[in-house]
This record gives sequence, C-alpha cells and structure tokens, in this order.
Amino acid sequence: MGKIIEKIKKSVLIKRTTTVIFMIAIVVLFIALTLWINSLNLNPIDFTSEKLYTLTETSKEQVKNVQNDVNIYFIGYSENDAIIDLAKQYHNENSKINIEVTNATSRPDLVEKYGIDNNSNGIIVEGKEKSKILSTNDFYTYDPKTYEQIDITEEKLTNSILYVVAEKIPTVYFLEGYSEFNISVNMNYLSMYLANEVTEYKTLNILTTGSIPEDCDTLIITSPEKDFDDMAANAITEYINKGGNILWFNLAVTENKELPNVNKILSLYGIKPFEVGVINETDNSRMMSGAPSIIIPNVGYNTITKNIPSALLINASKINFVAEEELESLKVTKNTLLEASEGAFFRTNFNITSSSKQTGEEEGPFTVGAEMQKKIAEANTETGESEKISKLVIYGENLFISDYTLTQTSSYPMISYAYNKDLVIDSIAYLVDRQEDIVIRKDTNTVNYTATVEQDNIIQGIIFGVPVVIILIGILVWQHRRRKK
Repeated sequence: MGKIIEKIKKSVLIKRTTTVIFMIAIVVLFIALTLWINSLNLNPIDFTSEKLYTLTETSKEQVKNVQNDVNIYFIGYSENDAIIDLAKQYHNENSKINIEVTNATSRPDLVEKYGIDNNSNGIIVEGKEKSKILSTNDFYTYDPKTYEQIDITEEKLTNSILYVVAEKIPTVYFLEGYSEFNISVNMNYLSMYLANEVTEYKTLNILTTGSIPEDCDTLIITSPEKDFDDMAANAITEYINKGGNILWFNLAVTENKELPNVNKILSLYGIKPFEVGVINETDNSRMMSGAPSIIIPNVGYNTITKNIPSALLINASKINFVAEEELESLKVTKNTLLEASEGAFFRTNFNITSSSKQTGEEEGPFTVGAEMQKKIAEANTETGESEKISKLVIYGENLFISDYTLTQTSSYPMISYAYNKDLVIDSIAYLVDRQEDIVIRKDTNTVNYTATVEQDNIIQGIIFGVPVVIILIGILVWQHRRRKK
C-alpha cells in the first residue's frame, strides 16, 4: 500500500513540476518574443479610420530626404504614449531622425538649454543649427462649429523636422503703417499658426528702412486705409520689378478715398481700384446662418486651393480686372481662387436694409480671390538668366484671417472658421515656394466621447466582470475534475 501511495505522490509531483516548468517556459517565451518584436521596431497597427497614428506617404517622402541628424526629445512622456509610436515611424523611414524619451532628471542639460519647466511635458526637435520646441497643446485644435477636436500631430512634427533641417527658411514681411491690421494687432492667431510653419515672419516699416529687405520672399499687405507714401510706392514697385511676390488682403470699401499710389501698385497686375460696396448672397447654401453678408464662395481648383473645400468670408468686396487685352499687354495671367455665386449681388447703398437684391444692384458672379502672375523678364539662354515672374495673391476680404469674432457672443476668431486658416497658410506657402508644406498637413477630426451612466456600467462590467467570470469557470472546472479523480 505504501508503494502505491509513494507512486501517486511522485506522479503528482512530476505533474506539478512539469506544469511549473511549462508555465515558466511560456513566460520566458512570451518575454523573449516581446523583446524580439520590440527590437524589430515595427509600426503599430492603426485601427483608427482616420489613421491618426500612421504617417502619411507625403510625410514619409519628405523625411526620406533629410540628410542631417535630427534629435527629437520627448521630455516627461512615457514610452507607451501614442505620440511616441508615431514619432518612431520617422526613425523607421530615416535613421537620421532619432527619438529619445527622457525626463528632466535624466537630461537637465536639455531642460536648462531650452527653458522647459521641470513639471511639464515638452518636445524638442533639434537640428544642427536650429531647433523648435513644441508642447502637447500644439497638437490639437478645434472646429468651432462642431466642437470636434482636430488632431494635427503629424503636421507639427513633420513641419518641425523640415524647419530644423532647411538650409533657407523663407521670410515674409507684413507691411505696417497703412492699416489697422498687422501681425501683432488683430491677427495674433495668424502669428501663432505661422510659428508652426517652415516660415519666419517679420514686420516692415518702409519709411524706416527706405526699401524692402533683400530676404523678403513675400510681402503681405493688409487693407490699406491711407495711401502709400511715394517712398513706399517706389520701394514696392522696385520689389515687383525684381520678381518679388505679394499677398494682399482688402476689406470692403465703405467710403471713397483717394489712394493713387495704392491703386498704382494694383494696376501693375491689371487690378482696378476697389469700389465702395459689399457682396451679399441670395443662395442660402452659399451663406452662413441666413446672413447674406457672410458668404461661402465657390473654390476654384488651383495649387493654392486644391486642398481647400470651403472658406467663410464676411463683408467681402469684389475684385475688378482690366480687359483681357490689357492683361496680355501687362504680361499678366489670372487664375480665379474664390468666387461669389451668380445669385450674389453688390450693394453700394448701405442705407438699404432689405436682404434681397434691389433694382440696379450688380449681379454676380464676383471674383473675391485671385492669383496673378506678371512676367517681368524672359529667360535669356545667352546669359543663363531664368524667367522672372512676380506673383500676387489677392483677396477682397481681410476679416476672414483676423482675430475678430463672427458674433459678439462667439469666442472663436474668424480665422478658425471653415478652412480660413489653411487658405492663408497655403497662400503663403505657395508664394514662398514651399508647396510641400501645403500637402503635409493632416487635419483629422476626432470627437471626445463621454459615456452615459448606463453605458459606463456596461463598459465597467465588460472590463472587470468578464475576467472574473472566466476565472470562476476555471475554478469550477478544476474542482469538478479533481472530484472525478
């Protein structure tokens, strides 16, 4: 009898030992497999329909061309954060782009060098000579109409990489002294958006400098309210004749003003003086909230507007051009960007309160955005000089890129509505010849979801209840088998 008991004990011990060894082997195999998969640095599987955590092909193509080392430091982040998975994909595309997840304690040198708060998260994109600092807030914006959160993480990271490796950063100058609109007054949001692009901006007072700086890639003119001084007019004309580019925004004119020098500059591109009046719509589908003066223009297909499905303009003015024959004599070609519909009309008498078209009021369509190209000089094969062209992008509106709100109760600036921000940024990118910046921005909508109490109970039940049930079933099966023995 004792021998039988001894055999049973040995048998049970062997089974227990085998089970323990088997479990240890599974754990070791799991750890080894995990380490091996991590060493492969594979891209995570992205189940989001918008592919929030997957680099676009455009970004991949852009970073493949990076020749110099770029270090991206994530200070205060965890290896498990989704943004780290996205960042590592840059390294997978180009080994020159290095990713490091660290903290203030481990890298006090970075905290001191870049002035990052010890208690906050920070992202440093560092090149050989330039760097850019980003925060978590830079990766999100909001749609003011739907209140959806918009993820723009890839836009910020890709543009930051391109910024720190670019040999030349384009510079745009905002002309000051002739308008209530400038980059520091009434257009602060635009300054924030420009800070995230591969572009630098400065202000310009021609009466102080006497000329337009040589590094000016694009001159931005905002709604002149008084005429250009002769010095300014001559400097702008000289700039155009050198092949300089201009981005022009013009508010609707509410009273006649003598602006001979302003109109002289516009006439170089075949644009007539702006008339007193404002565009109103009659088509409800082309206006916002039933307001005839808040129009949604038709968008023409162009390098600038190909990714812009809509824009929102308020109190827009029509842009008038000279005849085609005169444009040809000026060596100017015209492309329409934005156009008010055929149902629109141009109101010149502001005392009329009716929202419907009155007898004698001019009917649409009206051009409210255009791109002009003026040929300054032909290519010269003998001297090797290339063709010289001056470009002008002009909009008969200025409020749409401003800090002004649509209503008194609104907290959202006009530039945040529709694709207004993208329209101005893409216009600048086109004029400074960085068209790749137009297509790499990925604005993807994600909606914050809040569960009801009932839904939350169901979710909690699934998360915690199902594993408990499985464990209980396992215990019951084990007890049942034990009794059979």
